[in-house]
Amino acid sequence: MAATQTTPVKPGPDTGPGNELFAEKFRELLAMVRANRPTDDPEIIRKAWEFCLEHHKGQMRASGSPYALHPLEVASVLAEMKLDSTAIAAGLLHDAVEDTPVTTEDITAMFGEQVAHIVEGVTKIDKIQFANREDRQAENVRKMLLAMVSDVRVVMIKLADRLHNMRTLQHLSPERQQAISRETLDIYAPLAHRLGMGKVRGELEDLAFRYVDPFTFQQVHDAVEARRAEGEQFLAGVEALLKEKLAENNIKARVEWRIKRLYSINQKLLKSKISVDQVYDLLALRVITASVQDCYAVFGLIHSIWRPVPGRIKDFIAMPRPNLYQSLHTTVMGEGGHQFEVQIRTEEMHRIAEEGIAAHWKYKDPGSPISPRDEQRLAWIRQLVEWQREMTDPNEFLSTLKIDLYPEEVYTFTPKGKVVVLPKDATPLDFAYSIHTEVGNTCVGAKVNGRIVPLRSRLRNGDIVEVVTQNGHTPSRDWLTFVKSSRARNKIKHWLNEHQRERAIDIGRKLLEREARKYKVSLAKFEETDYERVAADYSVATHSDLMAAIGFGKYSARQVLNRLSPGLTQPAAAEPEQTAGEMSDAVRRVSATSGTDSLQVEGHNELLVYRARCCNPIRGEEIIGYVTRGKGVAVHARNCPNVQNLLYESDRRVSVEWARPVDEAIARRQTYPVRLTIFCDDRTGMLKELTAVISDENANIRTVDSRTGQDEAIVEFVVDAEDVRHLARLVQGLRRVPGVRDVQRSPKL
Repeated sequence: MAATQTTPVKPGPDTGPGNELFAEKFRELLAMVRANRPTDDPEIIRKAWEFCLEHHKGQMRASGSPYALHPLEVASVLAEMKLDSTAIAAGLLHDAVEDTPVTTEDITAMFGEQVAHIVEGVTKIDKIQFANREDRQAENVRKMLLAMVSDVRVVMIKLADRLHNMRTLQHLSPERQQAISRETLDIYAPLAHRLGMGKVRGELEDLAFRYVDPFTFQQVHDAVEARRAEGEQFLAGVEALLKEKLAENNIKARVEWRIKRLYSINQKLLKSKISVDQVYDLLALRVITASVQDCYAVFGLIHSIWRPVPGRIKDFIAMPRPNLYQSLHTTVMGEGGHQFEVQIRTEEMHRIAEEGIAAHWKYKDPGSPISPRDEQRLAWIRQLVEWQREMTDPNEFLSTLKIDLYPEEVYTFTPKGKVVVLPKDATPLDFAYSIHTEVGNTCVGAKVNGRIVPLRSRLRNGDIVEVVTQNGHTPSRDWLTFVKSSRARNKIKHWLNEHQRERAIDIGRKLLEREARKYKVSLAKFEETDYERVAADYSVATHSDLMAAIGFGKYSARQVLNRLSPGLTQPAAAEPEQTAGEMSDAVRRVSATSGTDSLQVEGHNELLVYRARCCNPIRGEEIIGYVTRGKGVAVHARNCPNVQNLLYESDRRVSVEWARPVDEAIARRQTYPVRLTIFCDDRTGMLKELTAVISDENANIRTVDSRTGQDEAIVEFVVDAEDVRHLARLVQGLRRVPGVRDVQRSPKL
């Protein structure tokens, strides 16, 4: 998970306490600790630093600097967060167990159980073998969240570690930069957001954006820089006018302004399909007051000076976000048609918005109770830990986490006035599951604002929702297609998985009995140990799991019967060569025959394999197989939104991969149709330039369609791509055409 790799080398630069670089940085660290937490004892920090120097001696980072510099920088980030000396000591030691011979017991003996517990929570689990990178990532995150429940300092150190790694990412290979940055955007930045740490989140996002999409990053950067001087001049004038009005009205407040972060701007551009000129909150003013009463006074004052933009007023003071963020937001129209956003908050709200849980997480007394506000902030983590017990598939856990980390909220009410916060576009069914699992399972209808509505209706801010239930009613698989909250999705999947499994076990038994009758074999002669032996061959835990796998279509009854009594049936030609290890891994190589899109599963000739039409995966994409009854194995792209809806029955998942082509020339002739949607300026010559790019990449155009809107054109191409790398080059080339705002791949043809 970390961006750094240590390499034991011959002793390089002196890493002893006398080294001036280290000495100066360590003095700065101690000065920061004394300023922020004067009552803390710095001795444990000194001791941890000496321990760190001793055990990381000789280790170097990819940049060529001594490795000990990394823990020291992490500790400095923690000191800036105003964390206690115990957390800072743990930050200095966070890589000791993983990257040196030091054990958790050694840490306990020298620094106590509390430091050891935090270090253990931070330490990665690289010694455990996983089938793939996704499983490893999921288990790392799962462990981190479990450790957070008992001590949130674990995730504070993980965030500080990731922040410093991102700041020094330029020293790694482009592939590592991409992978680490993508993980940062998927997990760590959203995690900082849920903990209310806006400052850390913003820096992580911008640093990751630079490596995930360098071309778009540069485009947005240049567009913002071109407008910076004018924007700063405008905001300076607004600031001066507002300060004058605040003084006239005897309101004590300080005013600051900013230009929106690059990653946030790009997200706005992608979501709304607009240009930088149309980003209404590119310019933002922040007013920080002494009291909540002053916040609302400033709110009214601003609207008396500038005209508010309808629909852009939000009161997060009365209705705080789940991460406890509070502020008043309004967008107003200034001179010259400039729109700018104004955020109004108190000093306490501002500190919480910037630092989040670090703003008031106190560890002066190890036994001090957690405040109610921090308990509320961590409630979602406890829910995740509860839900993850029901998830056997690491990828399902990671996907659920990504959904839950970064929700856009809608605020609804029960008939009694209780606020229920749900994800954007949530349905009455999401509301029902947020009340109680049984309420969701037995939900048959809902009333919104007194009117009966369909269960798939989208809820809006302020809706009053009443759930109608019926005893004996059960969840439907169709519900997975429209619920938005991870809680509702997980509860529905859990119920379906349990009941579908029972049905699969029954079907599996009947199929095995039918196969046994065909060969005139009595299943009664086999003991439970025989079934357990065969189950172990297929890497399933129990007799019931084996029957479920047969029922789901993952294994054939004839194969299982032949393993129960070897030589009894006539197995397929490939079956004798299949080792137990090969079958237990359930890895099927998917190969494409030249000139066609046909796929097959090697070693399992009974199954038909086909590319799922919902996502149309192409060679080079990460893929996953799903056994469908009567149709064979559907191969989906791993990021296909339907995958999570399908994989609640984890027994039906089959790991697949693209086979290496025997002849590279044949592989190049194998192409896949891909639909690309291009959002661009409506100007003369645009279509000609787009088709020229596609032609330069030797991609055939199957169809083209274009239409114009109010201020943009939308062009759709269906092109033949050889593989995912060819497609990436094609998309990058199209994005470089002047006037192109976005290029999106549409899964359906």
